[in-house]
Amino acid sequence: MPNRLAQATSPYLLQHTDNPVDWWPWEADAFEEARRRDVPVFLSVGYSACHWCHVMAHESFEDEVTAAYMNEHFVNVKVDREERPDVDAVYMEAVQAATGQGGWPMTVFLTADKEPFYFGTYFPPEPRHGMPSFRQVLEGVHQAWADRRGEVAEVAQKISRDLASREFTQAETEPPGEAQLAQALLGLTREYDATYGGFGGAPKFPPSMVVEFLLRHHARTRSEGALEMATDTLERMARGGIYDQLGGGFARYSVDRKWVVPHFEKMLYDNALLCRTYAHHWRTTGSELSRRIALETAEFMVRELRTNEGGFASALDADSEDPVSGEQVEGAYYVWTPEQLREVLGEVDGALAALHFGVTEEGTFEEGASVLQLPQGDGMADSERITEIRRKLLAAREERPAPGRDDKVVTAWNGLAIAALAETGAYFGRPDLVDAAIAAGDLLVRLHMGPDARLARTSKDGRRGDSSGVLEDYACAAEGFLTLAGVTGEGVWLEFAGFLLDLVLDQFTAEDGSLYDTAHDAEQLIRRPQDPTDNATPSGWSAAAGALLTYAAHTGAEPHRTAAERALGIVRALGPRAPRFTGNGLAVAEALLDGPREVAVVGDPAQESTRELVRAALLSTAPGAVVAFGQGRELPLLVDRRLVDGAPAAYVCRNFACKAPVTTVQELSEMLARP
Repeated sequence: MPNRLAQATSPYLLQHTDNPVDWWPWEADAFEEARRRDVPVFLSVGYSACHWCHVMAHESFEDEVTAAYMNEHFVNVKVDREERPDVDAVYMEAVQAATGQGGWPMTVFLTADKEPFYFGTYFPPEPRHGMPSFRQVLEGVHQAWADRRGEVAEVAQKISRDLASREFTQAETEPPGEAQLAQALLGLTREYDATYGGFGGAPKFPPSMVVEFLLRHHARTRSEGALEMATDTLERMARGGIYDQLGGGFARYSVDRKWVVPHFEKMLYDNALLCRTYAHHWRTTGSELSRRIALETAEFMVRELRTNEGGFASALDADSEDPVSGEQVEGAYYVWTPEQLREVLGEVDGALAALHFGVTEEGTFEEGASVLQLPQGDGMADSERITEIRRKLLAAREERPAPGRDDKVVTAWNGLAIAALAETGAYFGRPDLVDAAIAAGDLLVRLHMGPDARLARTSKDGRRGDSSGVLEDYACAAEGFLTLAGVTGEGVWLEFAGFLLDLVLDQFTAEDGSLYDTAHDAEQLIRRPQDPTDNATPSGWSAAAGALLTYAAHTGAEPHRTAAERALGIVRALGPRAPRFTGNGLAVAEALLDGPREVAVVGDPAQESTRELVRAALLSTAPGAVVAFGQGRELPLLVDRRLVDGAPAAYVCRNFACKAPVTTVQELSEMLARP
């Protein structure tokens, strides 16, 4: 049996190379094979850090009898959703429409024309909880294909027609105004959990983009309610089990509304977004807790996710080997019992650690183990004794079998990490973090970006993947490059962002200003994916609007600003109705309402007085403000700007009007602080 997954750049696909299932990657040859054999396609979509994906693989795909049945009656296609988000999006929409829910592993049966006709997620090896067994599903689909082919074809065609008709039309082409943003804030207030922070009930996901909107709204309007929701949410998460109290970094979500028990996988995108959000909260409030969390999260990304090539890996698994049972167990790496604390720390410090981190005899997780939290607050977190306890526990934890790492470098998520590390490094005087951001930017330019500026979605071990970049890759990479331009003063990053955003205009934009997730010349699926809502990551749509707006502020490029404004039309429609799922779009709209402001600092970056002005500009809370500095013509905002009486000077402009230049930090800070 040929091993067609052996050359994949996806660790998730590589995990399945030894299965007895005859897997194909998503490629034209797989569907031709299904047509030749006259069998349906079994499509299985998952990702490396997915707990239930591993469970189904172990129960069914590693089973010789099940695999033999699959190989006889189906062409089996395995897809990494992080590598092919377009395939995932199209068929997940079908799954949700048919079943009312979705998730991974995603199980779909298709015709050779890629039309879906039967759906599900996880199926157990035996019938349970009202679910059929996976074998029953396989037999049922095979029987329907053999005996009721006309009915199957009719269902598949109807589903495909329904999906194709769901294309967004831009009813609104005007961006949100103050009224719509105020309505969005009111909607968030209604969904806010005043007891535990965050929005909605369990499971609870970190609302990083919503918090960014709240911080920007506060900066523009001085709304204390917006700031209070942001502050309480960030503090609750930082003190909860969703945050790794020893090693830094956040898990993907909390299974309860109190942020106590996480789903333990750690994703690059969550940590990049949250690192930046906590840094921005510190910038707004001076919170020492937010400063610590931003830095620890940045250090986690560099320490545990950075690859040998300078990029950042996608995720750490939720599961790791339990030292006692030898089984793969969710959370085994992270949880503690009081006895385990005493073994590492002794009786006295073990008791203190249990009190400080909320470790109880009953346990907060499973089998008497607890997830570490800070239920008493952060008051002791910087004391010498607690610091030493954390050091000892972290060292002991590092002796445990570590969770697996998905080493695939995703363009979009690295763009988010570049922006977070560059800003965090600049705010807190950490040039090592800025250097890490630059190295990741260099990798994207060198490996992911082709000579025509077209992006690959992924790479692994220095090898460029075969999947084409989607809208979020162009938008988030551009956002990272624009942030590097502001932090380093190097115009080349602005140029790279411009190459990518020109492609957004050329390849991803519809005539009505709406945006597609795939390029005009990308592989044609049964529906061209298009999603303006922000979920765990910014939608490509809203991320593109933000990057286009920032680029236009730097360069004065009217087509890019117009495209940003038109793209925000959907936020005018959705923001007041679904603010939890338009957080990034709302944040971009705040920047548009504020200008955004353009700050040009003219002077020698080697001079202390120039650096002080640059720092004051970067620390401004003006929504979406852009910063350029230096003493040449490398950046457009510096052209025709001069020193004032031989001293470094800052020029602040907004909506084509500029203030008189200032030469002191106090003057600049006061100017930027005015709503």
